[in-house]
Amino acid sequence: MQYDYVAIRDSEIPAASAEEFQHVVHTYVSETNKTASMWKAVPEDLIDFRPHEKTNTIRTIFKHQLLSERRFFFEFVGLDEPAVETLLPTSDDASRDDYVERYIGFARLRIPQLAAAQKGWWMEEQEFFGYRRQRIWTFWRRVLHTCHHRTQIQSWLRLAGAKVPTIYGPSGD
Repeated sequence: MQYDYVAIRDSEIPAASAEEFQHVVHTYVSETNKTASMWKAVPEDLIDFRPHEKTNTIRTIFKHQLLSERRFFFEFVGLDEPAVETLLPTSDDASRDDYVERYIGFARLRIPQLAAAQKGWWMEEQEFFGYRRQRIWTFWRRVLHTCHHRTQIQSWLRLAGAKVPTIYGPSGD
């Protein structure tokens, strides 16, 4: 599949220390690329678009994604993460690219940590909203959560009449 925008190339993906978890590293890079591609498709004049007064704006979804990924990976998976106060752009009118650059930058910090993890680490249980879950379970939960927010933005773009990029195959565009 050829994408309009690729933030992290396959050649940049490190080998996993635990070979059976290589798919985790590849999937995280792939989902990061798909999400960054969707974010890059947001025209600047639509960053504060929302299809209904009860829904979040695209900018709010960007912010939530940055904050919630950090929480998942720090609190529930146990990765080293930047301080919360460094996650969001400092300007209230930050551009789409400000959010995209942060998103990709934080992903680049996680990739070597995911690749270095051993099988025992992945299988270890951690606290997850009052339950005990294996790190690998929490990782996949994070991937699903990211897909959900990417699909929100895709839907908002469609409702606004904007072009929607290819993600899992040709789009209707």
